[in-house]
Amino acid sequence: MRARTTIGLAIASVTALTLSACSDAGDGGATTAAGDDISIVATTTPLGSVVEQIATCAGGTASTLMPVNADPHQFSASSAQVADMVKADLVVANGLGLEGGLDASLQQVAADGTEVFPVAEHVDPLPWGADDHGDHEGHDEHADHDEHDGHEGHAHGELDPHFWLDAARMATAAQTIGDKVADLTGNEKWATCGAEVSDELTALDDEIRDALADIPEERRVIVTDHQAYGYFSKAYNFHSAGVVIPGGSTEAQPSSQELAGLADVIRAENVPVIFTNAAVNQRLVDALAAEVGGEVKVVSLYEGSVGPKDGPAADYQGMMRENARLISEALA
Repeated sequence: MRARTTIGLAIASVTALTLSACSDAGDGGATTAAGDDISIVATTTPLGSVVEQIATCAGGTASTLMPVNADPHQFSASSAQVADMVKADLVVANGLGLEGGLDASLQQVAADGTEVFPVAEHVDPLPWGADDHGDHEGHDEHADHDEHDGHEGHAHGELDPHFWLDAARMATAAQTIGDKVADLTGNEKWATCGAEVSDELTALDDEIRDALADIPEERRVIVTDHQAYGYFSKAYNFHSAGVVIPGGSTEAQPSSQELAGLADVIRAENVPVIFTNAAVNQRLVDALAAEVGGEVKVVSLYEGSVGPKDGPAADYQGMMRENARLISEALA
């Protein structure tokens, strides 16, 4: 009963914090690659990191709308940031409903004549639940938990927007962005630079596979803060046993009954770690760990944002390497 009370208090606390998440994120603004060829704004920090690498190579200008540690589901733009997007030649968005707090702003930007390019639509997006292999030993009796009792529709739609957690798909995105800007400008250097960054990210994908190779099959079962790891799990051979927050966004709230049910799954599957997002409050995850008891750990990953400039996850490549290291250390 004590742990259930802890879960209830955590839900109330996180609900209050969620209401102020957008204002706490600040106005953002990121590093800018110098040049006067074309002006590009990327919405999220993983995309911004890759776009800025392409722009630096090609001699263009790129900036990132969201600050480090902003939640891409909840971040909303200030009027000054909307004006900056309107002035840009191209806005590179994730799309597929990821940027829920930016929907109205992106619609306004498009209406004012700036092209908004939703990258996720161009990387062979997966349907929700693509990481549910269905053949994990002992999981069948818990298979309905991933749907969180009717939350399966998801706020985003039918396709999962979290593609950047698969480095191979981010490599495709880099090439696609380079080609897009080359078409807009008539400058093939953008396509060449997109290809160069894409090659780097393809090599990164191989590096991540090597870093995760020592994790035994029976320990490749993960529980995460929300349903963001479908692409990661499918690409790197993991299986989701459940998520703390129902659906594919951080905006929903689980009930005490849902969290207690997930605790039962974690015990039944002997899941050793709950992975959470370094950029969001983890009271719910800590409450769940307390409900499970025993030796279960909580490990923070770089999920929706790169890390601070002075840290190991300062760019997209660093973010993915650090996540692979943390996951391997927790499960190998």
